[in-house]
Amino acid sequence: MKELTNAEFAVLSLLGEAPRHGYELEQVIAERGMRDWTEIGFSSIYYVLAKLEKADLVTHETAAHPKAAKVFSPTEAGYRTLADRTREAIAEPHPVYPSILLGMANWPALRLVDGLAALKARRTAIVENIGRIAGRRTEQEPLPDFVDTLFEFSIGQLEAEREWIDGALISLGGKTMDKVDFKKTLKHLYRPSAKEFAIVEVPKMRFIMVDGHGDPGADSYQRAVEWLYSASYPIKFMSKKELGRDYIVPPMEGLWWADDTNVFADGERDSWQWTMMIMQPDWVTQEMFETGVAKAEKKLGTPPETLRLELFDEGLSVQIMHIGPYADEGQTIARMHQEFIPANGLVENGHHHEIYLGDPRRTAPEKLKTVLRHPVRKV
Repeated sequence: MKELTNAEFAVLSLLGEAPRHGYELEQVIAERGMRDWTEIGFSSIYYVLAKLEKADLVTHETAAHPKAAKVFSPTEAGYRTLADRTREAIAEPHPVYPSILLGMANWPALRLVDGLAALKARRTAIVENIGRIAGRRTEQEPLPDFVDTLFEFSIGQLEAEREWIDGALISLGGKTMDKVDFKKTLKHLYRPSAKEFAIVEVPKMRFIMVDGHGDPGADSYQRAVEWLYSASYPIKFMSKKELGRDYIVPPMEGLWWADDTNVFADGERDSWQWTMMIMQPDWVTQEMFETGVAKAEKKLGTPPETLRLELFDEGLSVQIMHIGPYADEGQTIARMHQEFIPANGLVENGHHHEIYLGDPRRTAPEKLKTVLRHPVRKV
């Protein structure tokens, strides 16, 4: 049996699904993002096909017209080789030697500040890759189970490396490690354009939440906000002291809905339902949350019944930055729901979401920044 390179294996596998023209192979590779997760890289598809033909693993139909595109398909030997190579690839672990290992082995060659900067740059790239792969996965849904597991594997590996980098930054950087600002590390979620709507894939994130209903100017709403901050800050200080991980407490966020959506336009605030929440780093545990609540309880008394730490999976969403008073959000929200969402073959799939990046007590109304977001799904 011919020893296949990974690029040859990838191309042969696509032909095993269905006979294809060379340009169709290029299209499928692009749609699935295979140049990112296989060793096809920037190889010429026709060069790979020629090698497979020479090995009698692929053949092509002779075109009636000299300029007609050739249709490639596996030979019997090609199908056997594909099955054997597939079993081997699944069953036998092969060592991988990523360049990061050589880089870390030569850590002493760098100044500490340069090494830490390189690790942080790698972490940023990994987070962006996770979002890109998750977005591509969503675009192709519904997926066969075996394809879904491919995405799970890729995302899982990237998330594991991100966690490793977080630990490495602490071990190597000590107290020189920067304070994390999630508005910057998750810029695509917290700093969208104010000029145009964007479709984003929001990953699962952990929040401290409180539910309520009624006028946001009421005491119950103010109490919920106070509790969220009063629990979040002890957790932040605990994280810095015990884990060596410092960060800026993320902004206040709110989910808003009503049984009758007309109450928002009519200004019937007593009928509004809401969940106010503050995002927490993924390393915050239930135990840390309970400790934070206990410290806040000494100052505020009994906590709200709905106060909790919860994983929130928002998924595919449409968002935009609104700059100006809260009262002026209506036009932008209307354009989102009446124009952009239906024009892109989407429908609403959850509650209206706002992220408050400015403090209305200190910021002029015309300069307030609020992320307006709504989860959606494809029609």
